Amino acid sequence: MRSTNKKNKVPFFASLQVKYAMSYLAIFAVVLVLLNTYPVMASQDLLFTSKRDSLKSQSAVMASALMELESLSSDQVARVMNMLDSMGLARILVTDPAGLILYDSTRQPEEGGEPQEGESPPEYRYALYQEVVSALRGNDVFYSRYSHQVFTSTAAMPIVYRGMIIGSIYILEVDPAQGELLYSLQQNLRNISLVIAFVTLVMSTLFSKMLTARIAALLRAIRIVGEGEYGHRLQPVGRDEMAQLAGEFNNLTDRLQSTEEVRRRFVSDASHELKTPLASIRLLADSILQTDEMDPDMVRDFVGEIGSEAERLTRITEHLLSLSRLDSLPAGERWAVDAAQVTERTAALLQPVADAAGVTVEQSLKPGCLILCTEDDLSQICFNLVENAIKYNFRGGKVFVAVYRDGDQVLLEVGDTGVGIPEDDLPKVFNRFYRVDKARSRAAGGTGLGLSIVRDTARRHNGWVTARPRNPEGSLFTVGFPKYIPDPEGKGAEQ
Repeated sequence: MRSTNKKNKVPFFASLQVKYAMSYLAIFAVVLVLLNTYPVMASQDLLFTSKRDSLKSQSAVMASALMELESLSSDQVARVMNMLDSMGLARILVTDPAGLILYDSTRQPEEGGEPQEGESPPEYRYALYQEVVSALRGNDVFYSRYSHQVFTSTAAMPIVYRGMIIGSIYILEVDPAQGELLYSLQQNLRNISLVIAFVTLVMSTLFSKMLTARIAALLRAIRIVGEGEYGHRLQPVGRDEMAQLAGEFNNLTDRLQSTEEVRRRFVSDASHELKTPLASIRLLADSILQTDEMDPDMVRDFVGEIGSEAERLTRITEHLLSLSRLDSLPAGERWAVDAAQVTERTAALLQPVADAAGVTVEQSLKPGCLILCTEDDLSQICFNLVENAIKYNFRGGKVFVAVYRDGDQVLLEVGDTGVGIPEDDLPKVFNRFYRVDKARSRAAGGTGLGLSIVRDTARRHNGWVTARPRNPEGSLFTVGFPKYIPDPEGKGAEQ
């Protein structure tokens, strides 16, 4: 048992519980990634847009003030810019058309004129920025980036006087406050994601355990039933697919248990039926062997009895083979068969048996009763029913055989004036090895398998069979098949 359990043990990463848990985690991981990226990117884009509009507006105000000057000089630009509010900008540069810096808000006013000692001459103080170059070409420029929790934004715009570019203005803004706000948002989202990830891990583990526990119970039940305990059942919980699966499993085990009971009873009955003639043959053979001087007539009688029992064994064996073939093989190719013609030929074969038993066979066969079947199968059905009607009849009795159409069915009826079947036994007569009067059946050579063969053969061809008492005496067996109607092109279908 240990080796079996070890062999059936599922690897950890191959188990459904781990796969379900990992799938849940993967889904939530995608959600968390989106939660941590989209709001931040949307907020960042919103701030970029806001800063672009703000810086462009400020640079436009400054450019409008400066374009009133016919020409730009350091002193004039300084006076104008000192009158304007820098509005918290980190740096403001004003250049001439060549890019020479005329005003720099990061330098003191006295630094805007002559160069100090050790400083480059003014002609070399140029604003060598990409934004300035682009502005001097007549473009409005804006750049912004977020790094190290700080927003750094720049804007540049040309200063135009009467259609000519007389200079450019460049502004720089460093905003740590908005950067801290965005960083705080990132931190909050990260903390929320950690909490969600932990809760998801716990919930996915619980949910996967709940689901796989029911699957594991079903797997254990399958193994138990596989070991032969067909009485094991599952208790369905809930109304979901797993509960339906448990219900179907219980239905399957019910059928398996019924099949197993039928199989055991069949084996028991078959063993009993085979044991009886074998015991008789052995007893008769021992009697012949153990008797030194036996009358030849008695020996002849004993040998005749042995032959009768051997014939009975042969019949039982043939019927068992027929039932086994019906159970294991699918229905073969079928074709249109005239039930009346087959029944007439079969009844003619049994006429000598009826004459020997003193029984009259009356037939009422309607022509044109076509069914999809095989002649051998239909002949076997008819043979078993008519033979039983003759065997279990009285001398001077009658057997009635009829074939006719009834709606979309073709019916084969075999009735008799014999001993009949009690009402309580009617539902059981098609069971294997079932006999109403065992003593009379054995005397008549019956095996208890003929009616089972009739039922199983009829079912193979979409048919059915019933048994009921015949008024005023005897029994009546009815076999029904779907009616077959050929079409003009040579094809046909069952009705």
